[in-house]
Amino acid sequence: MTTTMKCSLAILAMLCATSPTYAGPCAPSIVRVQAMVDAAIEKRAGSDRWKPESLAATRNYQPTPRSLAATEGYHGQDLEVALDSLDRARAADRVGNIAVCKQALASARTIVRAQRH
Repeated sequence: MTTTMKCSLAILAMLCATSPTYAGPCAPSIVRVQAMVDAAIEKRAGSDRWKPESLAATRNYQPTPRSLAATEGYHGQDLEVALDSLDRARAADRVGNIAVCKQALASARTIVRAQRH
């Protein structure tokens, strides 16, 4: 067997071994609402005064939407609830429960809309 043929067979075997990942029916909506929540968190984080650098920041930990919402203290609690709703929506989407997914997304949207006012 030539080297080219061996390489081709190895690539074919690897492609056949990987299983595709399927997105659930709620996935596009989850992505849109996640972007809305992320924007609300960024807006909230940018509206406050300067804050001292946290220990996590000095250790080069990358911030997540949840960690940014948590740094806002009392004012970030509603954003954490929105993130929890998104987690519930993802879990419902994984098992195909569209009704629960839509309900959780509606809850997250309501929280984000309240942030605008």
